[in-house]
Amino acid sequence: MLYRTALSEVLTSVVGPVAEATAVQGRFPRGAVTALGRAGLLGLTVSTEFGGGGRGLPAAVDVVARTARVCPATAAVLQSHYTAVAVIEAYGGPWTRGEIAAGRHLASLALAESEGESEAGGDGSTSETQLFVPHSVATRSGEVVALRARKQRVVAAGEADLYVWSSRPLAAPDGLTLWAVPAHAPDLFVPARPGAAGPRGSATSTVFADPVRVPAEAMLGADGGGLDILLRTVLPWLLELRAAAETRRPPVLGLGGVRRPAGSLAAS
Repeated sequence: MLYRTALSEVLTSVVGPVAEATAVQGRFPRGAVTALGRAGLLGLTVSTEFGGGGRGLPAAVDVVARTARVCPATAAVLQSHYTAVAVIEAYGGPWTRGEIAAGRHLASLALAESEGESEAGGDGSTSETQLFVPHSVATRSGEVVALRARKQRVVAAGEADLYVWSSRPLAAPDGLTLWAVPAHAPDLFVPARPGAAGPRGSATSTVFADPVRVPAEAMLGADGGGLDILLRTVLPWLLELRAAAETRRPPVLGLGGVRRPAGSLAAS
C-alpha cells in the first residue's frame, strides 16, 4: 500500500531521528507532523473527493501502531487527530476537510472535563466517562456562539489547528453538542503544560475558553446529538487507536532493568 511506503520514509527520515529528543526534552514533534502532512498521512482518512486518501479505521490503526514503535508522542498526536477527523468527515464543512486532506490542518479532541483534579489514568489516557457529561456552556447570540469551558487532557494543545469541542446543548433538553473550534480563535488559553500528562512531547494539556466565540455553523451534527456521535464514532476510533499504540509498542527497560510497557513512561 502506498501509504505504508510514505509512512516508512517519514518514520525513517524525520520521526526516528528526533524521537529521543522529543521524549527527553518534551518537545512537540512539529517537524514530524509537518512531514506526515506533506506525505498525505494526516489526510489519510479524508474522502478522495476532497483530496484525501479515502482510507478508514484499519489504515489509521496501522499508521498509529507503526508510529508508536518509533515515537509514542507522535502516535498520541495521530490518535487524537484521526479520531477528530472521523467526526469532521461526517459532519464538517468541505473547506476544513480539504485543508486536512492537503496536510495543512492538524485536528485534536477537546472533550474531557473534570470539576476538580484530573481523573485520567497515569498513562495519559482519559476515562471515557468524562466525555459524556460536559460542564461547559454554550450561549448563542445571533449567529455567534460563546463557549466557556476548561478542557483537560487535550493532545497537541496549542499546536493543533482545530479542536473537536463538546458543550451542553444550546436548546435541546439533554445530550451534548459538538463544535469545530479553530485554534486561532480569540480567548483560547493553554497554560504551562504538566509534565506528567500524556507521552512527553505530545503537548497534552488543559485548554481554557473564557469564552471562545465561534460561528453557529461550527456546530458538528445536531444540537444535543453529540452523545450519539461520541458513541458511534469517537469511542470506536479512540479505543481502537489507543489499543494499537499500547499493545504493539515494544517493551522498554525501566528502573532496575525491569521490562515494562513503553506507555508507562508517561507517568514517570
